[in-house]
Amino acid sequence: MPLSALALVVAAAIIHATWNFYAKRAGGDARFGLLSCIYLMLFWAPLGLYLGWDVIPTWGQREWWFMFWSAVTHVGYYVFLLKGYRVADLTVVYPIARGSGPVLSSMAAILWMSESLTPLGLAGLLGVVCGVFLIAGGLKILQRATHAHNADESRKLKAGLAYGLITGLWIASYTAIDGYAVKFLLVSPILLDYMSNFIRIPLYLPLIWKDRYTLLPVWKTYWKPCLFVAVAGSIGYTLVLYAVQIAPLSHVAPAREVSMLFAALIGGHLLGEGDRKARIAGACLIALGVAALAF
Repeated sequence: MPLSALALVVAAAIIHATWNFYAKRAGGDARFGLLSCIYLMLFWAPLGLYLGWDVIPTWGQREWWFMFWSAVTHVGYYVFLLKGYRVADLTVVYPIARGSGPVLSSMAAILWMSESLTPLGLAGLLGVVCGVFLIAGGLKILQRATHAHNADESRKLKAGLAYGLITGLWIASYTAIDGYAVKFLLVSPILLDYMSNFIRIPLYLPLIWKDRYTLLPVWKTYWKPCLFVAVAGSIGYTLVLYAVQIAPLSHVAPAREVSMLFAALIGGHLLGEGDRKARIAGACLIALGVAALAF
């Protein structure tokens, strides 16, 4: 992986872990996701107009189909991620999601884009996955989920595992779709994220329809974190897409999980979610795994 791609991935990881912290603390739902999309549409409108004025009219049916499926998978990811954050700890949902996503993304890149992993790259991928597993609690979390004395704790852990895995499937889906669009269709990463956002907005409407009358109070309460997630999330993901253009997706996808280093700190220290030693060990494994992928 070129060092320029690794630098993009590390910068994106810091941004990604930060906006996830704000989303977790806000405890938002689909209404939060819709408001973030609206903010993204408005905030990036000047740049989107500038970059897309001459380019978008040249897109054909294939480009627009990728836009549509990108939007569907991003909405699915965001809805299940936020739901997981409402019912479980960030340091359960986030690591499980981010750990399962790269494995599936790398498999998709190998099967769909004819990429390959060297033995060192495969070792790096396994290191990342094991590190993520440790940050999530390792074997203890499975034991706690099945033998918890507190029924509420057991239910919370099981929900975190389930939502983390489902979110990981959505991550793998949008990573493969968006990676193919920017790498083979040569769609601008900025335009991919910005234009697919227009499709996400109507996709959210059925999800928030029964709560539509509460949208204004939610906006008044959460407009700051919504704005932050819209701006920071878009920047972070666009950096990843630029990295995909210059490096194999099967390397970039697991390397993104360096965000676990920062999520471990945020979740364990700022949110007080415990198990600090296991999370430090997991963070070290992720760092070594990302280094192996880079070299």
